[in-house]
Amino acid sequence: MFVHKIDEELSLKLIQQQDAERVFQLTENSRKYLRQWLPWLDGTTTVEDTKGFIAAVIKSYAENKGLTSVIIYKNEIVGIASYNQIDWTNKIAYIGYWLGEPYQGNGIMTRVAGALTSYALKELKLNKVEIRAAEENHKSRSVPVRLGFIEEGRIRQAEWLYDHYVDHVVYGILASEWNEK
Repeated sequence: MFVHKIDEELSLKLIQQQDAERVFQLTENSRKYLRQWLPWLDGTTTVEDTKGFIAAVIKSYAENKGLTSVIIYKNEIVGIASYNQIDWTNKIAYIGYWLGEPYQGNGIMTRVAGALTSYALKELKLNKVEIRAAEENHKSRSVPVRLGFIEEGRIRQAEWLYDHYVDHVVYGILASEWNEK
């Protein structure tokens, strides 16, 4: 099982079915906040929906196509961080993340995304990590910027959020650039 200690108060652990209640409660408590940027909230209305999500991402992990972990901060699950996809042919990992609203502003996501980036480039020997975020989602966009990712472009109308499209800004960092840091 994947467990990755980041520092004394923060770690990542492969999501499992026993995490479903806490992940659903975290989703429920931050629903209005998360709904601004995440398209799946309306389809996640019960613990069973969360269990279905967990089953799908465990399958993806078993097939070596992705890795979804819970973020553990001070011994409590506070969010999700993942390689939504691992493209082994082109050696690219695509990172996605969300954090419960009460845990914002503690530097958690920058440390988590940095740890996932290091793991992808150093342990998995991938060549590139990408992070995409909605153009207006300034909190999410600040994470790759703080980590030294390069803004590579914008994808117009990349995602449908309930009643409108949002553009995505794409950030990337190469293994050679990360190793220079």
